[in-house]
Amino acid sequence: MDRLIAKAKADMEKTVAAVQKDMAAFRTGHATTALVEGLKIEYYGTSVPMNQVASIQVMDTRLLGITPWDKTALPAIEKAIMTSDLGLMPSNDGNVIRLEIPSLTEERREELAKQVSGRAEEGKVAIRNIRRHANDGIDKMEKAEGLSEDEVRVGKKEVQGNTDEMSKAIDTILEEKIQEMMEV
Repeated sequence: MDRLIAKAKADMEKTVAAVQKDMAAFRTGHATTALVEGLKIEYYGTSVPMNQVASIQVMDTRLLGITPWDKTALPAIEKAIMTSDLGLMPSNDGNVIRLEIPSLTEERREELAKQVSGRAEEGKVAIRNIRRHANDGIDKMEKAEGLSEDEVRVGKKEVQGNTDEMSKAIDTILEEKIQEMMEV
C-alpha cells in the first residue's frame, strides 16, 4: 500500500509541475523565454522545439531576442512565431529575430486569467483522478490482501492529504500567475 500511495503522490507532483510549466507559457506583458521555447519549428523536414535550434534571451522587460545557430532557420522561426497563437510580430535583421511583447489590454488580461484558471482546474481534476485511482487500488488491496479497515482508512486519509496539498500548490501557482498578469 505504501508503494501505491508513493506512486500517487509522485504522479500528483508531476501534474503540479506540468501545470506550472503550462502557466509559464502564458503571456503576461513581460518578456520570458517560456513564451517561445516550446514552439515547433520545421527544420530540415523535422518538427523541433525552438530552444533546440536557437538561443533565446530576454533583452529587456518587453523584448525577446532569438538567435538561431543556423541562419537558414530564420524563415522557419519567423513562420512558427507568426502562425502561433501568441499574436506577436517578429522583426528579423538577418541575424537575430526580435519579438517585442506589447503590454496587455484589460480585456486581454481578463481573458488570459480565465484561460489560466481553466488550466489550473484541469490540473486539479487530474489530481482528483489520481486520488480516485489510488483509492480504488487501496480497495482492491483490501479485498485481495485482507487489509484491515483501519489500514484502509489511514491509507485513504494519506492519499486525501496529498490531494489537498497538491491542490493548494496549484491554487498558489494560479494566484501568482493572475497577480503577475494583472500588473500593469
